[in-house]
Order: sequence, then C-alpha cells, then structure tokens
Amino acid sequence: MARGADEAEIKKAYRKLAKELHPDRNKDNPAATERFGRVTAAYDLLTDKDKRARFDRGEIDADGNPTMPFGYGGGPGGGGGFRGQQGAGGFEFSTDDLGDIFDGLFGGAGARQRGPGGGFGRGARAAPPAKGANVSYRLRVPFADAAALKPQRITLQDGKTIDLKLPNGVETGTQMRLGGKGQPGPGGAGDAIVTIEVEPHRFFTRDGDAVRIELPVTLDEAVLGGPVKVPTVDGAVMLNIPRGSSSGKVLRLKGKGFHTREGGRGDQLVTLVIDLPKDDADLIAFAESWGDRARRNPRAAMDG
Repeated sequence: MARGADEAEIKKAYRKLAKELHPDRNKDNPAATERFGRVTAAYDLLTDKDKRARFDRGEIDADGNPTMPFGYGGGPGGGGGFRGQQGAGGFEFSTDDLGDIFDGLFGGAGARQRGPGGGFGRGARAAPPAKGANVSYRLRVPFADAAALKPQRITLQDGKTIDLKLPNGVETGTQMRLGGKGQPGPGGAGDAIVTIEVEPHRFFTRDGDAVRIELPVTLDEAVLGGPVKVPTVDGAVMLNIPRGSSSGKVLRLKGKGFHTREGGRGDQLVTLVIDLPKDDADLIAFAESWGDRARRNPRAAMDG
C-alpha cells in the first residue's frame, strides 16, 4: 500500500487481508486465524480517531490499555505511534505493507524489530490467541420427538457422536451451541452451532404449544359414544367419545402437546370427523326413514 494512504485505502486493504485470512478459508491454518484476529483488532484501533491519537501519543498500548506515564520508552511526544505523519489526506505510514502494520501493533514481526525510542510503547501486550472457527450444523428432528423432547444423536465433523437434549419450547430455527466442538485454533476450539428443523408429521400439526389432530370416527361411535384409540406424540391412548358427538367436536388430552419454555406442557386437541361409508344401501335406507321421522333443521339458526 502506497505511503500517504487515506482511510478509504486502509479500509480496502483491511478487507483484502480479512478475506485472505478469514477462518472459514483457513480451517487448517491456525496461524492465519491468529493473524486475522490481530489484523481486525489493529484495524479497529486505526479507524478510531480518538484511540489512534492516544496511541500515537503513547497514552495507550495496542490493546487500548494505559501505558506508562508520558509514553515511557517512546521518546519525546510519545513513542507509541507509527512514526509516520498524519495529514489532511489521511495517514502516512513508514511501511507499504498494511499487514505488517497490523501485525506490528500486536506483537508481530514489526513490533519485535522496534526497540526503545522507536517502537509501539513498552507495556504493549499481545492480543489473546484467536479461537478456531465455529461450525454450523442443521439437525432435522421428527415432530413427535420434538414435542416429547426425546434426545437426538448428531455426528460431528470429527466423526464423534453426541446425544443432544432438546430445550423446552424447541421449534424450527431453535439454535443450540456446543462449546469447544468447532474448529481447533491457537486460542482453543470454536463452537458447534446446531440449528433445529422440526419435521412435519402426516397427521399431527402444531398450534403454539398444543398438538392438533383430526380423528376419524364411525357413525355408530359418534352416536353411541365410547372409548376409541387415539395416537399421541407419547404413544396411543384411549379417549372416551361422548354419546351423540358431531363432526367438528373438539376433545382435549391434557399434557400431550409440546413442552413450554416455562417448563409446563401443552395439550393435544382432538377434532372428531365422522367418516361415512360410500353407497351403503342399509345406511341410505336408514337415513331416508330417519330423516323423514326427525324433520329437524340444524341450520335453522342461520336462516336470515
């Protein structure tokens, strides 16, 4: 980078370096990951006018921490700076390599070559080593497992498997962080970020924390009532159909829905749907005779 570079050129150079050194592009190169952290921290200092001025005067070190009084070790006017000039057009540096400048700020080769009177100020500390990159996973969870919070097994990139305990209130988009299960780095491994996707079910649907289901029943079950078997996310249970139930009647099974974030659990709502056989001669004959006898209009209340 040419001398007299302005802030726009600094930004452009930083973006180029950041792109080259980004952990996602250097998964097998911990040194690049560490340098990426130093470059980013240095860029933040360079573009903060107040911090840059205090750094040049030797008042703070490259980490933003106070140095010895009056920039001790830096000579008259503060030796914590870059030994360049700041003019109306921006910053002028004594090097053409922005990467060296950034590294020099945080204990790189440039800093090690500078002695008393020409360095970045005594007391400057190296930035902590950068962690490795995070690794993202997407985990598809069966509907019933999500509702019942059944543990899910996931295989990580290193081949190891983990049984995940799903959180209360889990839904599609819920993220779980596994500390230290990401890419290795000089400052330790990054994290694994697991995003949950709840799979749709062939007859269950979700309504907030409740689970809904449409349950087909025969005409005699609806008319006479009695116990019928109903599937739930925890397995089948027996549900008593009230005598004389109509299609659309909703029955409730307590505690058979999704676990709530507060620690409770929603219900399962069962909507009855009377299922009639097609072209059944006996049923047709019965309906004709029964309808003539009843002469009831269930839509009377809707007449205008």
